[in-house]
Amino acid sequence: MKIKVIVTLKNGVLDPQGKAIQQTLNGMNFNSVTEVRQGKFFEINVNEDNETKAKLNVEEMCKKLLANLVIEDYKII
Repeated sequence: MKIKVIVTLKNGVLDPQGKAIQQTLNGMNFNSVTEVRQGKFFEINVNEDNETKAKLNVEEMCKKLLANLVIEDYKII
């Protein structure tokens, strides 16, 4: 079963990489871009037939490794 996870910085956390991307896009004449927030995307294949168990397993992965819960949020899709 394939589970997808999106990890993003929490609101209020500075995102210097996102700011650099925004400035570069503006320099390339994409002037309508007012903000970029950068994050991480994971596709995880889990050897599990039960969707609930698979999502719980991936949630543990997020809490223990994939996301820094102090500054990041995650969403399992």
